[in-house]
Amino acid sequence: MADKAEKKQNFFVRTSKGAAKFLRDVKGEIKKVVWPTPKSVFKNTGVVLAAIVIIGIFIFCLDTVFLNLLKLVMNVSQ
Repeated sequence: MADKAEKKQNFFVRTSKGAAKFLRDVKGEIKKVVWPTPKSVFKNTGVVLAAIVIIGIFIFCLDTVFLNLLKLVMNVSQ
């Protein structure tokens, strides 16, 4: 009976060890995070806003063209 495997640890011991390892890993990953400078955040925000405006204008133009085509088709059919 000396060769008998170690007794399996209970649920709470296994869970606490797993949680402790997880938190250590999280702490290590948080140390690797590189936060952007305020200048780069402002610049990137400007780029995103400009892209939104350009895409909005493009969609507005497409909508206007398709609406006029639909009106033309509807008037022809009457």
